[in-house]
Amino acid sequence: AGHRGRHPLRMAETHTAHVGSFLDEEGAAIDEVVATVFREPHSYTGENSVEISCHGGPFLSRKILRQLLALGARHAEPGEFTKRAFLNGRIDLAQAEAVADLIRATSESARKLSLDQLRGRLSHKVQELKERLLSLCGSLEVELDFAEEGLAVVPAEQTLAAVTALKAEIERMIASYAQGRIYRDGLKVLLVGDPNVGKSSILNSLLDKDRSIVTHVPGTTRDLIEENITIDGMLFRLVDTAGLRESNDLVESEGIRRTRAEMESADLIVRIRDCTQSHRSPPPSGIPLLEVMNKFDLVGYDRTNISAPDEAVLISAKTGYGIDILKKKIAERSHPPAAAADVTLSNLRHLRCLEEAAKRLENALESVRNGMSGEFVLVDLRGAMHSLEMIIGVVTTEEILNSIFSKFCIGK
Repeated sequence: AGHRGRHPLRMAETHTAHVGSFLDEEGAAIDEVVATVFREPHSYTGENSVEISCHGGPFLSRKILRQLLALGARHAEPGEFTKRAFLNGRIDLAQAEAVADLIRATSESARKLSLDQLRGRLSHKVQELKERLLSLCGSLEVELDFAEEGLAVVPAEQTLAAVTALKAEIERMIASYAQGRIYRDGLKVLLVGDPNVGKSSILNSLLDKDRSIVTHVPGTTRDLIEENITIDGMLFRLVDTAGLRESNDLVESEGIRRTRAEMESADLIVRIRDCTQSHRSPPPSGIPLLEVMNKFDLVGYDRTNISAPDEAVLISAKTGYGIDILKKKIAERSHPPAAAADVTLSNLRHLRCLEEAAKRLENALESVRNGMSGEFVLVDLRGAMHSLEMIIGVVTTEEILNSIFSKFCIGK
């Protein structure tokens, strides 16, 4: 690359920007660019790096990239920049995972959760728990050194109390995953009911656009239609389903089968009924349920003209009556209880590590209660510490690293 004043970039100081011409193999200018220099260890990856900003557009970008590749550079692998940042100690593994989550965030709640993890909130908590385990292990090891003299450095009651407290904190973190998963991935809301009760019309009203086909013919929706909507900064995955009824139509029957299967994985079911009809589909079991009565306009917006549960939301998808209330009710019914933990988990890998740590701590408690030697207690305490270290990447495997960073996009 050419540079105004002919000062080579390799001599530039860190965190400085330089305007110049990017040249092709024949010395002709391709574009006027800005090159920003970052020197180790104060770069994103902890290594020397230069970022080139051109005027944009696919043609210029590809032309500059081709020239860089011709000069010996290569394409970055998915997640390579963040992987290098982790391997060079700039961030730990949990923070590296938060980078991908932050990029993929589709709601305000997901953004905040990912940013907290990127800033080290989870890592600091895991490090604190690890240090408490390390201190306890150290005391028990000292006791083993003086076992022949019969010296008890840590009374059994004190060990029980310390391990119980650690296990309780880890279990609170585990319990927070139910909330964190919803914040990260959104909450799955199924619209179910008999054919022609207005499920598709309600979906269109909630989205404020025509997404589902609406007709007067029962059974129009024969497959699942999913759309995302954000309410109060939280992502909801709305699913319009096939109407539940007995049908001899092969395609409609398959849609009904899929509807029933989807109920098993729903976080909330919105059961819709027609104000002018008395029949109703059977209620699902074990899943939070919100009752909705549609076509309220056909009964003159008069509740005394219908038989409806007190908690039912009365709406008219045709006129828009009650749609805002329905959105509010979905948000209210869908928010999980606030977690008591200091941090909120949203990553399945972290959950599995903490579950293993809790299991090892329970084993340690059993060893103490049964009066077993400190060696048995230490084995499980060290195992719990190992599981915590897996979260932040103190110990890890190449297989885990490849699994994590292969899911990143190129350039991150």
